Amino acid sequence: MNKLIELIEKGKPFFEKISRNKYLRAIRDGFIAGMPVILFSSIFILIAYVPNAWGFHWSKDIETFLMTPYSYSMGILAFFVAGTTAKGLTDSMNRDLPATNQINYISTMLATMVGFLLMAAEPAKDGGFLTAFMGTKGLLTAFIAAFITVNVYKVCVKNNVTIRMPDEVPPNISQVFKDLIPFTLSVVLLYALELVVKASLHVTVAESIGTLLAPLFSAADGYLGITFIFGAYAFFWFVGIHGPSIVEPAIAAITYANAEVNLKLIQQGMHADKILTSGTQMFIVTLGGTGATLVVPFMFMWLTKSKRNRAIGRASVVPTFFGVNEPILFGAPIVLNPIFFVPFIFAPIANVWIFKFFVDTLGMNSFTSNLPWTTPGPLGIVLGTNFQVLSFILATLLVVVDVVIYYPFVKVYDEQILEEERSGKSNDELKEKVAANFNTAKADAILEKAEGEPAQNNITKETNVLVLCAGGGTSGLLANALNKAAKEYNVPVKAAAGGYGAHREMLPEFDLVILAPQVASNYEDMKAETDKLGIKLAKTEGAQYIKLTRDGKGALAFVQEQFQ
Repeated sequence: MNKLIELIEKGKPFFEKISRNKYLRAIRDGFIAGMPVILFSSIFILIAYVPNAWGFHWSKDIETFLMTPYSYSMGILAFFVAGTTAKGLTDSMNRDLPATNQINYISTMLATMVGFLLMAAEPAKDGGFLTAFMGTKGLLTAFIAAFITVNVYKVCVKNNVTIRMPDEVPPNISQVFKDLIPFTLSVVLLYALELVVKASLHVTVAESIGTLLAPLFSAADGYLGITFIFGAYAFFWFVGIHGPSIVEPAIAAITYANAEVNLKLIQQGMHADKILTSGTQMFIVTLGGTGATLVVPFMFMWLTKSKRNRAIGRASVVPTFFGVNEPILFGAPIVLNPIFFVPFIFAPIANVWIFKFFVDTLGMNSFTSNLPWTTPGPLGIVLGTNFQVLSFILATLLVVVDVVIYYPFVKVYDEQILEEERSGKSNDELKEKVAANFNTAKADAILEKAEGEPAQNNITKETNVLVLCAGGGTSGLLANALNKAAKEYNVPVKAAAGGYGAHREMLPEFDLVILAPQVASNYEDMKAETDKLGIKLAKTEGAQYIKLTRDGKGALAFVQEQFQ
């Protein structure tokens, strides 16, 4: 097993390169920016259709009243995401351009949204336009519009293809003329694409994409498809790379489209049978975080004999319950620990197989709403599937199955740690005993508490620290520890948490950026941004990061270290 882990680790640079791909990152950033629209719309779905599971149905007038906000938010999601994806890609392109010759992201957003409308919205007979493909069905078209537009702008900006104005013209007016040529070229190019597709296939670009990819969508919803997709989530995280950063952008269009398809099926009184949805990913596959680790901290607390394992369980149980499982991933550790390779990969797959059985065989309706990823897993299952009776049974069954899968491996690991505790082996002996990539001494660091006086304070003026992780959850642990310690030791440090990709407008307000382990692979990209602004940047490793979240004084010393 250790040789397998070593082989996987050798491929880590390649996987990291994929996770940093500009286009995958732009899709993910686009969805993060559009998340308020998605969550807002889900409120009305829950109100409108949760009562259906218990035999109560609103009148048509009330249902229309409740679903109108949904239609004007989620119903035109692709229109919004076209703009936000263009903005994310523009930011990535600007990292490689001189600070004095940047792409105007407002202009790329507008051009993309215009181009998207040309490819997705058909004119209606009575005026206006039809919006059938402006929602989740048009997401792939939105990505195409964003990618083409931003690349047209990049070529124009790099080659100074612009309308030059005299120096006396105000900068804001000059910018309008600077953007005019790339705006026109990108919109005309997208419109030309629409005209070609319409002439040859007699449908819009958006509709043609949906038709062409329908077989792929169906295949992805099968047992083989979901096994490959969600197995990859866990596999990449086990290697130490944030799995969703690689897999999620590739399936985002399918997951959100399927949730809307499920909703329409329920509205028509039919069976909502689409498995591959965002709810499936967040509450079935990653129940308690990637690896379906919801049960693991409880098992560490209640079923292990090792003092260290019980302490790690207690420290991890609350954040894991809300989907922030880095404390157990890096604290045990589970990531790159050969003992946990099998359950970490297999538990998510088993969960989604069981869910598919409930939907396909038992007739349970799949997910129809998109909830915040921090919703506790079992509650997310029940809410996201509209409080069906089978959803309560499913949530309970998944917990039991995950316990059964993890139990033998937890016991083996506990015996290993117990042996180490009994023998009192030194760190050097432990290093010889375990694989090079699995050092239990790192995990022991979680339980250490700094003693004595805090480090010499070299911060005398107000210093703002931004902690970034993948979704803003893990980063909050360190930001909270820093703020608490800063107040206790009267150090002028203020920390805030954020998600990588939604940070760029915030950067000028901060003096230091700290990258959590799951986004540490973005260090070079981030450094290009921070260097331009004169901001310090630091990255952290797994066990180190978890120790800092548990040790406010140590976290403060880490910040002070960056300014020496």
